[in-house]
Amino acid sequence: MAYEAVIGIEVHAELATETKLFCGCRTQFGAPPNSQTCPVCLGLPGALPALNRRAFEYALKIALALECQVDARTSFDRKNYYYPDLPKNYQISQSYHNLGRDGHLDIIVPRSEPRSGTEGGAVKRVGLWNVHLEEDAGKLVHPEAAGANYTLVDLNRAGMPLLEMVSAPDMRSSAEVDSFMRALRNVLLYAAVADCKIQEGKLRFEPSISLRPAGQKELGARVEIKNVGSISAVVKAVDFEIARQTRALESGEKLSQETRLWNESLQRTVAMRRKETSADYRYFPEPDLVQIEIDERWKEEVRRSIPELPVKRRLRFQEQLGLGDYDAAVLTDDRAMADYFEECVAAGSASAKAVANWVTNDVQRVLNERAATLAEFRPPPKRIAALAALVEQGRLNLVTAREVFAEMTATDRDPAEIVAAKGLSQISDASAIVGIVDRVLADNAGIVADWKAGKKAAFNSLVGSVMRETKGKANPQVVRQTLEQRLAAR
Repeated sequence: MAYEAVIGIEVHAELATETKLFCGCRTQFGAPPNSQTCPVCLGLPGALPALNRRAFEYALKIALALECQVDARTSFDRKNYYYPDLPKNYQISQSYHNLGRDGHLDIIVPRSEPRSGTEGGAVKRVGLWNVHLEEDAGKLVHPEAAGANYTLVDLNRAGMPLLEMVSAPDMRSSAEVDSFMRALRNVLLYAAVADCKIQEGKLRFEPSISLRPAGQKELGARVEIKNVGSISAVVKAVDFEIARQTRALESGEKLSQETRLWNESLQRTVAMRRKETSADYRYFPEPDLVQIEIDERWKEEVRRSIPELPVKRRLRFQEQLGLGDYDAAVLTDDRAMADYFEECVAAGSASAKAVANWVTNDVQRVLNERAATLAEFRPPPKRIAALAALVEQGRLNLVTAREVFAEMTATDRDPAEIVAAKGLSQISDASAIVGIVDRVLADNAGIVADWKAGKKAAFNSLVGSVMRETKGKANPQVVRQTLEQRLAAR
C-alpha cells in the first residue's frame, strides 16, 4: 500500500530584544549561568510581569508579514506544567486569543536537487494556524564529566521573548519542510526581529509527521520530533520518521500519538513520551496581565515597517530583472546582499545579469575569504556597477576586469582610474590585432599544421598565444574571429 506523509511544524524564534519579555533582565547569550535573572524570571512570590512593548511589536510584525488575521484584542494565558527549568511551574503563553491566526507562507519547492535551495521550483502556499508570543524556559545542563550524575539549571534564558509559529499540516516531503524552514528563517531575518542563530538555540524547529494511505482524508497518528539542532538535522529526522512509520504500518503495527527525540549520533528518532494535548496544560487566562488592544492605526504603522519579503523579491528579480533561478535565489537568501545588488544595478548602466555575476561570484568570494560582512566591504556599489559596465561595453575582458576588481578591493579606487593608470583597456580594433595574429601564426608553424590536420585544441593554443602577446588586453572574441579569417586565407 502507498502511504502519504502529512507534515506540520512548530517553530520557536527568540526575538532580538535587549531585555526579556516580562522583566528588565538582559538577553545576552553566553553570560555566566544565572547572572541575568531577577524575582520575575525566577518566579519568586509576589513578582509581577510587565510586557515588553518592543517584543510585542516584533511579534505583531511577523503576524502581519505572514498575512495572519490579527484581532482587535489579544491576551496571555498560563500554560501549566512542571519541569525543572520552569521556575513558576507555568509558562505565560497564548492559547485562547492568539496574536495571529489563519496566515500563510509561500515557499519555493525545488524541482531538482531538494536541498541546495537554488534551483527553480514551484511556489507552494503553507498555512499558518497561529502565531503567538510566550516566554522561554531556562536550560538544563548535563555535565559530561566521568561519574557525573546530576543536572544543573541555568535560568538566563527563562523569560526570553519567544515567538511560536504553528504551521498547518500542508507539507508532504522533507524537501517541502526544508524550503519552509529556510523561507521562514529569511522572513524573520528580513524583518530584523530575530538573529536566528540556530547554534545558540535561538531558532528551533519541531516537525510533526503522520502517515495515511494515499487518497485518505483522515490523518494518522501524529509524532512530534524534538531536540533537533539544525535545519539539515530536521530534514534527516523527517526522512527517518517517514521511513520508520512506513515500515511499522506495512508490518501491521498500530502507531500512537507520541513525542520522540532526534539522536544525532545514532541518526534516528527515539521515543520520549506520549504526546500531550491542550487539556494536559490546563490553560487559563493570565490574571497578572491585561488584554492588549490593537487598533488599525497601530497595525498600519507596523505594516509599513515590513520590507519586501524574500520569496516575492526572488520572483521579482526573475520576472522584472531577467535573472535566472540560481542568481535570484542566491541574492535574496540574504537581505543585505539583495540590497547591495539592487544598489549596484541602480548606480550604473550595466544589466542586472552582468551585475549579478560580479556580486554572486567575486563579491561573495571576497567576503568569504575575509570572513567579512557587506558593511565592511569595499568598494561601494557604484564601483561594481562601473566595472560591470566596462566589461559589458567591451572595454575590458573578464580576465583583466578581475585584475581591476582585485585592485578596487585593495584601494577602493574607481575602475576607470585603475584601467587608465595601468593601460588595461581592452583592444577590440581588429586592425590592431591582425598584425599580432600574423606574427603568432608565423612563429607557430607546427601548431598551425596541427590545426590543419583537424586538431581542435591547436586553435585554442593559438588564441592563448595571441592573448599572451597582448598581455591579456585583446578582446577574445575579436582574436578568435581574426584567427579564423587569417587561417582560412592560408
